[in-house]
Amino acid sequence: MIKEGDFIFLYGGKKAQFLIKYTKERPYFECHLGKVDFPPEFDFGDVVYTNLNKPLYVLRPSTSDLVFRVKRLTTIMYPKDMGYVALNLGIKSGDRVVEVGSGSGAMTIVLASIVGDSGMVYSFERREEFLKNAMRNVKNAGLEKRVKFFLRDVEKDGFGVDDVDAIVVDVPEPWTVVGHVKRSLKGGAPVFFLSPNIEQVQKTYDALKEHGFVRMKTVEILEREIKVREGKTRPMERMISHTGYLTFAYKVNVEKGDLEHVRL
Repeated sequence: MIKEGDFIFLYGGKKAQFLIKYTKERPYFECHLGKVDFPPEFDFGDVVYTNLNKPLYVLRPSTSDLVFRVKRLTTIMYPKDMGYVALNLGIKSGDRVVEVGSGSGAMTIVLASIVGDSGMVYSFERREEFLKNAMRNVKNAGLEKRVKFFLRDVEKDGFGVDDVDAIVVDVPEPWTVVGHVKRSLKGGAPVFFLSPNIEQVQKTYDALKEHGFVRMKTVEILEREIKVREGKTRPMERMISHTGYLTFAYKVNVEKGDLEHVRL
C-alpha cells in the first residue's frame, strides 16, 4: 500500500499528468479535473475518481518523472541524455561517483538512484544558491544519504576525492578541470562532459589529449515521439533535438608521450 512520503504519479491523459508526494496531512489532490479524496488505503495501479467523476490512475513515477519536476535554478540535462550517460559510464550499485556542477540536482538524483545505499555521489558546485537548491531537490527525492555536497571551485581547488569510479562534468569550461579529473579517477575509468556548443567540445578534446585520455567519443541524442493512430501513425511534428553534446573519455595510467602511436 502507498505510505506516507511516497511519490505517486496521477495520470488522467496527456493533459492531466501530476507528480505528487502523498501525505496524510493532505490526503487529497485538486486539479482541473476536480478534487480527489484519497481512500484510507490504496495502492499503485488503482484508479481514483474526482468529484466530477473523472478517473486518475495511480502509477509509479519513473526516475525521469522525478528529475524533470525538480525546482530549477539552472537548465537540466534531459532524460534522453541521462540514460545514455549512465549506461555508457557503467555506473552500478556501490560505485563512488563525482559530479562537477550540481546545478539543480537533477543528474544528482539519477546518479544517487543508481549507486544505491552502498555507493556515494560527491557533488561539487561553486555557486551557493545552486548548491542549496540541489540539496533541497535531492532531499525531496529521499536520496540525501547517498550524496555529499561541496561548495567548491573545482578548477582552483580540485576534488579532494580519489579513486572514484566515474566523473560527470557539466560546467561552462570543462577543459579547465581535466587535470583534476585525471588525478581523481581510477585507472581505466570513464569521464563524461556535457557541452551545448561544439567549440567547448573542441577545447575539451585538446585538454583530454594533453592529459593522456583515450577512447574519446562525442555523440548527440535526438528524441522523436511517434503519434500512433489507426491507419495514420506517423512521427510527431515536434521533437526534442539538440540539447547538448555528450563527450566520453577514459583514463589510462601513462603519460601522453607514451600514447603517440595510439589513435586517441
